[in-house]
Amino acid sequence: MQNFQELCRLRRSIRKYTEEPLTQEQLDYILRCALMSPSGKRINPWRFVVVTDRAVLRRMAGCRTYGSQMFDTAAAGIVVALDASLTDTWQCDGAIAAQNMLLAAADLGLGACWCQVYGREGAEQLIREAAAVPEGLTILCVVSLGHPDEQRRSYDFDKLQYDKVIQSNI
Repeated sequence: MQNFQELCRLRRSIRKYTEEPLTQEQLDYILRCALMSPSGKRINPWRFVVVTDRAVLRRMAGCRTYGSQMFDTAAAGIVVALDASLTDTWQCDGAIAAQNMLLAAADLGLGACWCQVYGREGAEQLIREAAAVPEGLTILCVVSLGHPDEQRRSYDFDKLQYDKVIQSNI
């Protein structure tokens, strides 16, 4: 990637994947980027459960009525689970780690998509059972990963919602 802004411009949620598996090197790169994520007081309350078994991924595809079907074709899913008893910033810490995974995947030319699990009725229990996530951890999301089988347009700088930016002159 040429620079970080270009990486952000090109990164889009990919929900359709080819059958090509990921290499261990690709998974390691994505996990290293997640493990380097900022965390409040460097507590690192996260645990990442890596799923590559096709049968388990297909089961995970049913965790939500909408928004989880991409696991049917994903080469991998990484469950972002956290020990919420360690810090009140657990949701932020997990979200930052998941974002690092999404950007790392894009940097490798892979597709990825965030699947919200926390607060989605029945989703957490299905993912916990399917991926053997230990009790005591709260599941925030699952990131699907794979080689893209769809193309998404990059962001257009001229169409960004600059009206959402408030300049403070304090």
